[in-house]
Amino acid sequence: QLAESGGGLVQPGGSLRLSCVASGYKYSRYCMGWFRQAPGKEREGVAIIDTAGRTTYADSVKGRFTISKDNAKNTLYLQMNSLKPEDTTMYYCAADTRHWFGCASDVHEYNYWGQGTQVTVSA
Repeated sequence: QLAESGGGLVQPGGSLRLSCVASGYKYSRYCMGWFRQAPGKEREGVAIIDTAGRTTYADSVKGRFTISKDNAKNTLYLQMNSLKPEDTTMYYCAADTRHWFGCASDVHEYNYWGQGTQVTVSA
């Protein structure tokens, strides 16, 4: 199971840190990522991390978001800085237990998902 937390309401330019606690499986051994989905739009990859800690980001969040993980705690994080109103949406963590590296940002590659946490950026 994957359980996200840390979402909420923040002003433009503010910061939030999302957490995703994994239980029942050592997901941190595999590709993990943060995705987001706005109403009426497809779910998109935001940040991906592989078993070695290598990361990739969507162009829209590069330089503002940082993905990281604590293997001992089996927890995935997303530090979001300089938030913009267009970052408002549901955020999901996910794991691809079929790959350890060469992680894709394609949602169809991920076979375990959390329930999501809402992030709202508004003045």
